[in-house]
Amino acid sequence: MAAISNDWLIPLGEEFKKPYYKKLYQTILQEYRTRQIFPPSDDIFNAFHLTPLKNVKVVILGQDPYHGVGQAHGLCFSVKPDVEIPPSLVNIYQELHDDLGCTIPKHGYLTKWAAQGVLLLNTVLTVRAHQANSHRGIGWEEFTDAAIRAVNAQDRPIVFILWGRPAQMKKSMLNNPKHLILEAPHPSPLSAYRGFFGSKPFSKTNEFLKMHGVEPIDWQIEDEQGAY
Repeated sequence: MAAISNDWLIPLGEEFKKPYYKKLYQTILQEYRTRQIFPPSDDIFNAFHLTPLKNVKVVILGQDPYHGVGQAHGLCFSVKPDVEIPPSLVNIYQELHDDLGCTIPKHGYLTKWAAQGVLLLNTVLTVRAHQANSHRGIGWEEFTDAAIRAVNAQDRPIVFILWGRPAQMKKSMLNNPKHLILEAPHPSPLSAYRGFFGSKPFSKTNEFLKMHGVEPIDWQIEDEQGAY
């Protein structure tokens, strides 16, 4: 695992010393030794590496990583550039197009968002190949809850985008009146038509940021990936 080395170490450093994390670490080491696990171990903490705490403007919460070969790289909903765009991200791009008029890109690599302060955080950071939710309950939730609490404690306006019930279960932790919470059904094909489409999360986020004097997010993902 590539260690966290930026300002996330301040709120999360204590977590690494706790009994639950030591047990989680041993479990994960054994899983990577004996099974096919995603994302690659050096990518587990990419959401934190690419979006330092001081830069966070928006949090999008996912559940657990994609479990297909070559998909997950440590950012929720994002896939590596040469991988087919998964159905949930297809729907996210459709809503982005309908909301802001962004053109729909040919890849699903969302590092441009992360570089601008969009924390793309799964609540569980690893998964067994082809087994969704297979690492639920082994300790990651406690760790990512600590990260969510750290963002909630920031003394500046931040947008939390909660898609689907697992993400919305974190709402009780978000008690800072400076922040905006946007909720909608999950963008999965199973639920997107129940209110995800038309929820306008991207324009609402930018309106809130601009209202508070914060640079809005350029949500357009270009077909040619920049070096983020």
